[in-house]
Amino acid sequence: MPHLLLAVTAHGFGHLAQVAPVIDELIRRWPRLRLTLQSDIDPDLARRILPAPFQHLPEATDVGLLMDGPLRTCWADSVKHYAAFEADYDQHLEREISLLRAAAPDLVLADVPWLPLDAAHRLGIPAVALCSLNWFDILRLGPVADQVPATVMERMRTVYAGADLFIRPAPSMPMEWLPNARDVGPIARRYPDLRAALRARRGIPNERPLVLVQFGGFAGFDPLRDWPEQDEVHYLVQERPARRRRDATSLSALGLIVPQVIGSCDLMICKPGYGTFAEAAVNRTSVLYVKRGDWPEEPALVTWLTARMPAREIALDALLAGRLSDAIADVLGATQPPAQAPTGAAEVADLLSPWLGSASMDRGAGQGGPDAPPLLPVDTAR
Repeated sequence: MPHLLLAVTAHGFGHLAQVAPVIDELIRRWPRLRLTLQSDIDPDLARRILPAPFQHLPEATDVGLLMDGPLRTCWADSVKHYAAFEADYDQHLEREISLLRAAAPDLVLADVPWLPLDAAHRLGIPAVALCSLNWFDILRLGPVADQVPATVMERMRTVYAGADLFIRPAPSMPMEWLPNARDVGPIARRYPDLRAALRARRGIPNERPLVLVQFGGFAGFDPLRDWPEQDEVHYLVQERPARRRRDATSLSALGLIVPQVIGSCDLMICKPGYGTFAEAAVNRTSVLYVKRGDWPEEPALVTWLTARMPAREIALDALLAGRLSDAIADVLGATQPPAQAPTGAAEVADLLSPWLGSASMDRGAGQGGPDAPPLLPVDTAR
């Protein structure tokens, strides 16, 4: 029974969501795969995102970035955290080596903390990085690059370049400096179309488009707070808006999370992020996005999505005020291209196979990528 230790940055939940379809595919190929998750991410959320039981080591693997809501990065304060982490690096490394020695995995897969990669390398355990970004490039290309200690940058660059592989799923930052990079297709899940069930449960007219408002991973941001109520579209949001609205449905009241309805909406309003953009292309969902402006991964994501799906940028002030009618009509009126094939998860599994054994593979439906089961639990509250 192969044992995979998955180390995930808890910067929102995007890193765990990115790697989850890969775990889907690995479990399909190795049903008895033993999975250990190391992350300080919320365990209840992890159980909803990951497809299999896992042992949880609730310890941070890196620093991530400090955020003030989903759209503002606290760059200067984050640099201080990176410097403090590096000052205590020997202690962090000693602790990580102890954890890995006790866990004894066959492979460490990191999305994308560098500490577990370093510890695994020192123990002779195969170690693979998988991500559309890396923290070295985020800091190197961010607005405080000149404030980051050189020792922090050199550590990250050396460790990332020394991993057995660094797998870049489309769309990714270029990361041309990596000698160990391998490119794969988009990693995303296909989700079922629950439009009919959602409309019936909420009494939403069939002609009214469903619009998912997704700025998840960071609490305290309610873009619907100041929006005027309207009857042109129906909004889907994870949590109940601050005030009751006839034009919005809370997914949590349905027992759903955002990814489960990406295949059921006509449009998504979001910030650029790997998971939202990749799953929009795979599930043929149009997008309105608000740029953060100082996020170095953003250009690669926007260039990729706008070449594949109807997508349009909206200004932050327009978002906050709810001035969206023209942009929504423009994007919903655009021609929909074919869906992107989510080939990345299977390609990653192929790359990891030498370390996880040569168990027989039943590819089932084959190249379509992992599909999520239809989920629409009984409504508990409105």
